[in-house]
This record gives sequence, structure tokens and C-alpha cells, in this order.
Amino acid sequence: MAQTSPVRSAASRVFVVLLVAVVVTAALVALFLVVEAQRAARDEAERLTGAAAATLAASPEVVDALSAGDEAEASRALEPYALEVIDRAGLDFVTVMTPDGTRITHPDPAQIGAPYLGTVPATPQPLTEEFRGTLGPSVRTIAPVIDDHDALVGWVAAGVTTESIAQTFVRRLPLSLGIAAALVLLGVGGAVIARRVTRRFAGDLPPGQLRDAVSSYESIRTLGEALRAQTHEHGNRLHTAVALLELGRHDEAIEILTETSRQSQSLVDQVTARRHGDPAVGALLLGKASQAKERGIDWHVDIEPATPRTPLSPVDAVSVLGNLIDNALDAAAEVEDRWVRVLLRPGGDGGIVLEVSDSGRGVPEALREQIFAQGYSTKAADPHGRGVGLALVRSVVVEAGGSVTVTGPPTTFRVVLPPAPRRRGRA
Repeated sequence: MAQTSPVRSAASRVFVVLLVAVVVTAALVALFLVVEAQRAARDEAERLTGAAAATLAASPEVVDALSAGDEAEASRALEPYALEVIDRAGLDFVTVMTPDGTRITHPDPAQIGAPYLGTVPATPQPLTEEFRGTLGPSVRTIAPVIDDHDALVGWVAAGVTTESIAQTFVRRLPLSLGIAAALVLLGVGGAVIARRVTRRFAGDLPPGQLRDAVSSYESIRTLGEALRAQTHEHGNRLHTAVALLELGRHDEAIEILTETSRQSQSLVDQVTARRHGDPAVGALLLGKASQAKERGIDWHVDIEPATPRTPLSPVDAVSVLGNLIDNALDAAAEVEDRWVRVLLRPGGDGGIVLEVSDSGRGVPEALREQIFAQGYSTKAADPHGRGVGLALVRSVVVEAGGSVTVTGPPTTFRVVLPPAPRRRGRA
């Protein structure tokens, strides 16, 4: 016997989705912080070398030594000074050179007198670059040394090797990873809380059954409101008829009862004329007719006899139709010309088309997609949970393979459903 995999509850799926989102977000944040730390380390190296080169190039000791024109004496005077700056500033090298790029100082004394490995600008201006020298790849800045007569007397280069930059980056890496880890921990805590909250309301129901439960609630709610209105209307008519009978006005009593029967029978005839009638939908339409009359709204229903059976279950059918009619009644009640029309007809491919139109102010074109979002509503919150109806309608219809759109004016919600699956006979 084939084993089916266990169906995860809605609470578990919420936990998994949030956990995945948190991990992905934390990974992206960690990547951003790592890249930012690497960029910051390089920027810091460029600022350090630029400041050091400019400061040394303006130092009186360097200017005087290079202006004298004696390279050997300048080397003896500036080599200890350069090494001291390297140690204090955290640089890897400081090279003082003549205008043509001949080294006067260098961390490796053997390199003194050799040409500078790097770009010597054609004009006396600072330049920062990455270059491979005797100490390996480095970020270096070269600055001109200008004497009191604005003449170029030499150059000063200060540099930091990429290995040192990498060490700076590694020192900052734990902070980036720590932030990412903290985000993951906070996200896991939030996911656990979300799972508990979801489980408190949904129990261990899987998403499909949870949607069915919401649909059932909406179906019972809208059908209950319809039947309440119908009962209230019939009760008023019966009380009136009884009062007329007691007063001996039999003809008027009979006329009221006959009118009530005639109005209900007209809709009953439309419902029962279908080859595949749905008693729940018929009861809903009868009740909504009374609800519309109670609110002073003209009610029109047109059900073509050839309309096929809907692929939706009775609960889902009542939920979809009831929510659309409720919205239409609410919209029509806000204007003077109040009417609602319901149309059921065959679709072009053997399916079914359901249209609910109203005389309300309409839905702005910019909001015609947004109104189907979960929790969105243009109305104030009420005990029926505004913002659930249209989202549930779209969920039920799309799950059945159909579509729901809104057009206007007049505002018309059109639901197109595929043909209902054929029922197989038992062997």
C-alpha cells in the first residue's frame, strides 16, 4: 500500500515560510556587510596612504633634504624618519624619491637607489593606485614634494599591502557574521511566535482545510443573513395579513399573501428551471431578495435555464455568490438609485458565468486588483471581518480553475468557472 506524505498544518507552513525568509534575508544582509567591510577596509587604506603621503611631502625635513640635491645625505637623514612614520602610522612602506623616481628611502635598504615601482605622474599632483611592488600588491599614494619656489624637488609614496587590507577585513568579519546570526535568532523567535499564534486560531488544520473552514463560515454567515431577512419579511407580511383578517378585510389579506407567493415563486421557477439546480444557491437568492427589499434596493435575478452545474461545492458556491451579493448590496445602499442584478448563464466552453452588478459608486481602476488582497477593504471593520470576502472569493475561484474580474461602470464582478467534472458511475 502506498504511503502518503503527511500534510503540514497551516501553522507549520507559516513557520517554514518565515524561517526561509529570515535565513535568506540574513544571508543577504551578511553578504552586504561583508562586501561593505571589504570596501570600507580599502577606502580606509586609500585615506591613510593619501594623508600620510601628503603630510610627508609637506614636511620641512623632507623638503629641505630633497632641495639640497645630495641624494646620499638625504637618504641618511630621511631613512630613519620614514621608518618611524611607517611604524607609527601603520603603513607598510614609505618611499621618498627624486623627481625622476629614484628611491632615497625604502623599508628594504637594498632597494634604495633603485627606481620606484609604480606610476610617477607627469605633472606634480597626487595619485592613488593599486600596484605590485617589491612588497607585493599594495594600495599606494604618491604625492609631489614642492620647495619654496614652487619647484618639484621629489616625490613621497606611502602604501599599504593588500595583505594588510585583508587582515583589517578579517578583523571586521566576525561583527558582520554576528549581526547576521542575531537576525537569524530573532527571525526564528518571530517564526515560532507566528506558528503559535496561527495554531491558536487554526489548530493543526492544513491550509486547504483552513480555507474550507473560512469558506464554510462565510457561507453560513451570508446564508444566515439572507434567511433572517426572508423570515423577517414573511413575518411582517403574515402579521399584516392576520391583522387584515381580524378586521374583516379579507380581500386585502389575500392580495398580500398572493403577492408574497408570486414574488417568491418567480425566483423559485428560475432556480428550478435549471437542469442542475443547487438548493443552497436557490435559498441564498431567495433570502437575498428579501434582504434587498428590506434595504430598499431593486433586486433583479436572471438565471438562464441552460446554465450548467457549478464545479464548486455548495458551501463554496454560497460563499462566492453570497460575498459578491453582500458587497453589491452595501455599494448600492450608498446611492439614491439603488439596484443589484445577478446573472447566471452558460459559459462558452461548457462552464458557467456569474455576474453581480450594482449601482454603487464603483471601484477605481487603480484598485481593481488591490481589492482582492487579503485584509484590504474600503469599508470600516465590522464583526463580519471586512477584507476577507473578496480575497476568499478569488481563492475559491482560482482554486477551481476559474477567474474573477471587476469592470465598470456599472460595477460588475464577473466569475468564470470551468465545466464541472463528470460524475463517474459506480461499477
